[in-house]
Amino acid sequence: MRITLIKPRIGRKEFGPYIDEGRMEPLQMGVLAGMIPEDIDVSFYDDRMEEVNFDEPTDLVAVTVESFTARRAYEIGKEYKKRGVPVVMGGTHPTLIPEEVAHYADSICLWDAEAVWSTMIEDARRGRLKPVYKQEKIDVPQEGIFPRRDIFRGKGYIPVSLIQFSRGCRYKCNFCATSAYFNQQHYCRSFHEVLREIEEQDRKLLFFVDDNFIGSLKQVKAFLRELIPMKINWVGQMSIDAANDPELVDLMQKSGCLGFVVGFEAIYADSLQWMNKYPNLKNFKQYEPQIKVLHDHGFQLWAAFTLGHDYDTVQTIEDTISFAIKNKFTFAAYNILMPYPNTPLYRQLEEEDRLLYDKTWWLHPDYRFNHAAFKPKHMTADKLTELGYRARTEFNSFGSICRRVFNLKTNMRSLFRLSLYLRYNVLFRREVHNKQGLRLGLFDRFYKKHFTRRTAPAYKGTGNG
Repeated sequence: MRITLIKPRIGRKEFGPYIDEGRMEPLQMGVLAGMIPEDIDVSFYDDRMEEVNFDEPTDLVAVTVESFTARRAYEIGKEYKKRGVPVVMGGTHPTLIPEEVAHYADSICLWDAEAVWSTMIEDARRGRLKPVYKQEKIDVPQEGIFPRRDIFRGKGYIPVSLIQFSRGCRYKCNFCATSAYFNQQHYCRSFHEVLREIEEQDRKLLFFVDDNFIGSLKQVKAFLRELIPMKINWVGQMSIDAANDPELVDLMQKSGCLGFVVGFEAIYADSLQWMNKYPNLKNFKQYEPQIKVLHDHGFQLWAAFTLGHDYDTVQTIEDTISFAIKNKFTFAAYNILMPYPNTPLYRQLEEEDRLLYDKTWWLHPDYRFNHAAFKPKHMTADKLTELGYRARTEFNSFGSICRRVFNLKTNMRSLFRLSLYLRYNVLFRREVHNKQGLRLGLFDRFYKKHFTRRTAPAYKGTGNG
């Protein structure tokens, strides 16, 4: 038996192929591969940078689906179904809107797959796949399961090893697909298993992909104490309230934290209240005390903002651009607010008749990546799209990169940090222009004619590989 795992891409440029230069190893694919029995062969295709060989013989195809990749995932599923190969789909999008995804797959997996993946494989062996598999609640995710990273070899990923300590987030931000997916719950892995996984890595930099690394303070502090003697460098994702806990910040620094992605989202209190971003509002002074604490500890910050909330105006967005440059953040993301299906934000905008693209932007042929998919309160959708692009362009301009580098506490703290700053700012500058306006999905005559270059070999291994 052979199982084929596929990570879909978002789509393509209007007039040419797009290869994601900032791609990282898709950890979820490694976890799935790690649970496949040794007597089963495994193929893995990363659609973001290589062609999927639909004619390669296989017995089961598993596709991970996010809202931005749904259209492409359905194209992939259609091609395999033409060939009589059963297709299973899982991920955030199937869990948020299972009735849609079920039309494009033989079987769907709701929530995380650990408890049902083995059953799905055995059912596929017998030709008895069920339409839906649903994982029940588990207290400890990924228990006894270690990712197979050999499937990532030769695909040109950023040299960072992805690790997960916990899943989910307890906060209730109205726009967040993660919060809806996990129903505001947070789960930690056994940190002894995570430590074992870290020991097996040979890279200098680790990225904890947790939705909110500090979601369970007692557990994360115990974990950080175990990290200290390992002498690693790591980055992660966490909420800004980390800065309000002196013990936590000190442990992060001692354990080798270089910095992290933090969801600032907005710089004004009314917007934060509207989106239910309450951890950002504690002692709120436009983040001045938190930024000082984090910079004093040497953390390089990747500031994430969402644009288009109901209190956003042209002026507040322009203020947000200046705010990030002034504070010399190492990186920043300016994301148009997206109404992900079945989130509180989506339901509100639907009730107010403010959704565009027939309420399904992720499928609509006219939707383009980084464009607004709803009617904002204080500007047009086109204006919001323009401002988002301007924010990314200005923050990633050469002038901004040069001004922001001069922070002795963070970006110039060491040659290693400086090299990270320069390398990835240049890469993200290119990505601003390359990703803007991508068409979702791929298949049409243009794609078949022009996208013929294979950039890396697909992984084709056996269970014993």
